[in-house]
Amino acid sequence: MTSHRLGWAPYALLLPSLAFLAIFFAVPMVSAFGLAFQDASGAWGLASIRRMLGDAQFREALLTTLVLIVAIIPVQFALALAMALVINAKLKGAGLWLYVYALPLGISDLAAGITFFAIFTERGWLNSGLEGLGLIERPFIFLNYQTPFWLIFAVVLAESWRATAIIMVNLVAGLQGIPRDYLEAADVFGATLWQKIRRVILPLLRPSIQVSLILRTILAFQAFAVVIALAGSGLTVLSSEAYRWYGEYRDPNVAAAYAAFILVLSVVSTLLFLWLLPVRREQVG
Repeated sequence: MTSHRLGWAPYALLLPSLAFLAIFFAVPMVSAFGLAFQDASGAWGLASIRRMLGDAQFREALLTTLVLIVAIIPVQFALALAMALVINAKLKGAGLWLYVYALPLGISDLAAGITFFAIFTERGWLNSGLEGLGLIERPFIFLNYQTPFWLIFAVVLAESWRATAIIMVNLVAGLQGIPRDYLEAADVFGATLWQKIRRVILPLLRPSIQVSLILRTILAFQAFAVVIALAGSGLTVLSSEAYRWYGEYRDPNVAAAYAAFILVLSVVSTLLFLWLLPVRREQVG
């Protein structure tokens, strides 16, 4: 009855958002796919796709991107869950912790990369601190193309610091939707904190976890500015290869092929999370 009384009003309110998505997302996405299946002359075919797959940097970029995702997602989820539990516990000063945790959301990818570059560079804060404490005699070169482990480590730290709050916000919203009766019942039966997290909180948080993992994985596939700021050309990912083909080689078709490949991987990962973490109707409600 309520939907009949509202008439077309809900759809009219959705129109601006739908128009925004169509103009700035759908149209560029379709155009990118079109470019990916064309060559420089405009002829349709798989030449650009084959050129991308034959690129000497393709396998390394794909492997590095997957390694970053495997390293970033568990770290961010564990940190975000701990932060969300602290906020949801309503301890003294919980509101302040929320602002502190969410602060990195206001910092751009590039700014985060530059900040962590200032930490890990040869004369950066980390080496200066270690030298001041007498733990090292000379600066340790963390950001070196010959030591990809430290490059990946620095990128993981920077990305975890910058974007963990995205997952935290979703988890806080999910935690606030869990009835207090469930947690009180767990306390009555003598459940430990870990048992409450494992048996009560995580199952009821499944919708929020699903959304968080999908969103963060998609953003991790698009990691670019932090990698460029910290590693330069010493570390390559799929997004930086798309930029290289467009900016250096002036080949928008292969660049579009990389972009389309990133989109396909994002869709596949989304379907994978939907399959691995199915949400029952009562959990959504």
